[in-house]
Order: sequence, then structure tokens, then C-alpha cells
Amino acid sequence: MTREDIFPKNKKYFTEKWHNVISDVAALNKVDSNEKSDNVRAQKFDNFLEKIKKETYPEEPSSLHTTLTKQVIGLISKNNLLQKNSKVLDVGCGQGVALELFKREGFSTVGITLNSVDVSVCKQKGYEVYEMDQSFLDFEDEEFDFIWCRHCLEHSIFPYFTLSGFFRVLKPGGYLYVEVPALDTVCNHQTNKNHYSILGKSMWVELIERTGFKIVNFVDIPVELQIGTDHYLSFIQQKPSP
Repeated sequence: MTREDIFPKNKKYFTEKWHNVISDVAALNKVDSNEKSDNVRAQKFDNFLEKIKKETYPEEPSSLHTTLTKQVIGLISKNNLLQKNSKVLDVGCGQGVALELFKREGFSTVGITLNSVDVSVCKQKGYEVYEMDQSFLDFEDEEFDFIWCRHCLEHSIFPYFTLSGFFRVLKPGGYLYVEVPALDTVCNHQTNKNHYSILGKSMWVELIERTGFKIVNFVDIPVELQIGTDHYLSFIQQKPSP
């Protein structure tokens, strides 16, 4: 399925469930709705996404992030957020650190990343991984029990839309884990070339709750570095059951 096929599906879900943002923007700019205009807009948008894709880089494991990942997944298992045979989606899976840990716990795993090198490395390790944009998930509605999105959502140019896709593919009662770099720390994450959404806590809370999730836990994770203390914002949220 192509991005052109996926976009209408996510757009329909996004606009029906919440605000008609995309249509409002189109009306504001007096965009012609004829087919030629639609094709031009789609091509410009696709070209921009391809440009962003070129700014990705292989995510090799690091001792710091591996340690933090182990700690968080350990807490998730301890608090029974996942049941036996749960299906987990790892968004921005890198080279499989979290996939390995979830698989070790006995869960079914699927990973996605935009980087072809990471896809190749993960497949060599035997993981089910796809080269896929986090904002255009090519999965069925309510397919996953848990979504792991650690240090990936800040790479989205429109995190509200991306979160709506997470909501769509997550089962009712399922959980989403999001961890993002904090704004204006000693690391100045907002200056990273492929960071597009380094937001403050209050804005993340707004976007997560507008999407329909209920936040059940928040932790400001301090990370001690040689240059000072960095901070990561960690959210656990649940998709309400009907």
C-alpha cells in the first residue's frame, strides 16, 4: 500500500474523530479542489517527505539508551500493562534493542523505521520490521495491544496527526508509551537537524489528550551527562474502551 492510499484512511479517521483541521486549512488558503490541484499538492507534500527521509540515520545501540530502555520495559512488565500474547508495535525501532527485550518477555513484535540500514540489521536478527513512516501506518485498525514510541515522535512534522494514527491501530484498552527529549536542555535537542517537534510538557499533554488518549503516568527522566543534566519526557497513555 502506498502513502497515497494510506493518507486518505488516516485523514478520514483523524477528521471524523476530532477536528476538521486539514479541511479548515485548505479552506483558509482557498485551495482549489479539482484533480490537478490535488495532484500538485500531493506531489509537493511527497517531495517534502522524501527530503525528510534523507535526513534519517542508522540508530546503532548505545549503552545509555539500552539501559533506559531495559528499565522502562521492566517497569511496564512489572505493572502488567501487557498480557500474554500481546502484540507490540515498536515505532522507530532502530536496530532492535526494544524488539529484543519485548520478544524476550514473550510478546509478539513488529517494528517500523524509515532507515533502510536499520531495517536490514533487524531483519538479519530475525525481527519483523518494515520501512515505514510513523505518520502513515500501513496496519489495520485496532491491530496492536501496545505501542512503544521512544525518541521517535519528535521526528514527526505533525505529531497530532501521527498520534491519531497510533490511536487508530491501537486496540481499545491498549497502551501507548511515548518518550521524547525535553525542550531547552543542555543538549539543545531542538537544534538537531531531524528534530521537528521538540515541545514542552504542556503541549505534549494537550496533543495526547486531544487525540483521545487518557494519560495514566508521566515521568520527567533526568539524564546525567558530562555537559550537565538532560531531560526526557515520558508518558504512558491508554486508549479508552468503549
